[in-house]
Amino acid sequence: MAQHPTLATLAADLANGRTTARKLVDECLARIADKAGEGARVFIQVDAEGAASAADAMDKLRKANAAPSPFAGIPISIKDLFDIKGQVSRAGSRALDDAPSAAEDAPVVARLRRAGFVVVGRTNMTEFAYSGLGINPHYGTPKNRWHREVGHVPGGSSSGAAVSITDGMAYAALGTDTGGSCRIPAAYNGIVGYKPTARRIPLDGGVPLSFTLDSYGPIARSVGCCAVIDAVLADEPVAAVTPRPVKGMRLAVPTTVMLDDLDPAVAQAFDRALDVLSRAGAIIERIAVPEFAEAGTLNANGGFSAAESWAWHRALIAKKADVYDPRVVSRIRRGEALSAADYVDLLAMRRAMIDGFERRVTPYDALIAPTIAITPPVIADLADDAAYTKANLLSLRNCTLINTIDGCAISLPCHREGDAPVGLMLAAAGGSDRRIFELAAAIEPLVRG
Repeated sequence: MAQHPTLATLAADLANGRTTARKLVDECLARIADKAGEGARVFIQVDAEGAASAADAMDKLRKANAAPSPFAGIPISIKDLFDIKGQVSRAGSRALDDAPSAAEDAPVVARLRRAGFVVVGRTNMTEFAYSGLGINPHYGTPKNRWHREVGHVPGGSSSGAAVSITDGMAYAALGTDTGGSCRIPAAYNGIVGYKPTARRIPLDGGVPLSFTLDSYGPIARSVGCCAVIDAVLADEPVAAVTPRPVKGMRLAVPTTVMLDDLDPAVAQAFDRALDVLSRAGAIIERIAVPEFAEAGTLNANGGFSAAESWAWHRALIAKKADVYDPRVVSRIRRGEALSAADYVDLLAMRRAMIDGFERRVTPYDALIAPTIAITPPVIADLADDAAYTKANLLSLRNCTLINTIDGCAISLPCHREGDAPVGLMLAAAGGSDRRIFELAAAIEPLVRG
């Protein structure tokens, strides 16, 4: 098998008898258990026995030509905020330690199991998904694979999900994306993350951050891998992605907000990617997107995330505020000051932003921008609250704008091998998911290292 196999190559290896589900699972479990690795920080809970049993079952079904899908037996990781039958969904917190075990799988988990994917465990995350950096004081912070000896952030909130992929502990990961929580860790770790149109995938069975902005999506090695998982999550047929011709592709670079304060490494990688695409025949235009400037006003007092998180957390905070990460609970508490009238204003403002954005981007196949304005900060440098806040805002900024306008977006790596990881984001209005995958499939081989 290839050093970094995709879901397609794994499926072919399983079909041709070059490997087995049990072998794949045992290899992933061995990497998780390796004391020299990040497994203890990547996973909050590992289900070694259940994964081995499921793998054996998939191998028997494949021998009987009854495998539920070509991907049956491939190990996958699940972010800690999803319900898995018989397990407690802690959402990266200690405040839910005494919560009852889930009575059933979340619909998205059930759909992955139905396709035959094998759940190896629950991955670490920012507590209650409330940060783009991935730092967790309760369970430790998984270190980014890039310059691991230095200790860079993994990105959040789906921190363990991304590192489970880079370190071969799983071959796909289920994450969430409220303001970039799939795309940010993907960009920071040099892999691919997808934020779907929210309405395509059910949100039941997950601990919410913002039910207005939440979406559930995949993190994996390639665009094709993410497309497979996305289809399973949406209960749609899994179909191969046909790349669109790059020649004639119309791409818009938003000059409003998204290009502000870029790290030199990010600006250089982004400009290089644009140059490669332009020479391949893509038509690239720079456009103003005033709706992105309005997002600052919408989020000035915490926005939907604060308002809706406060509604969900207020009873728990009244009993267990001292158990929360102080940096998380302080942000949730901002929602207490928002009135019903404020919330109605947020809804109206967002609706106007969505309408304006969709009209503005109609002439283009997609927006193209850096996924994140900065490269992964060093964990030790973020002990200071001011440094933490600045890095968190810059990590979230570009991605959050796409959730605000109810769009869909993908992040794929565009840095050179050995350089700091940089993500390239393609985004479009909601409902454009298939187009984004087709565009990304064409662009991916051109901009990778």
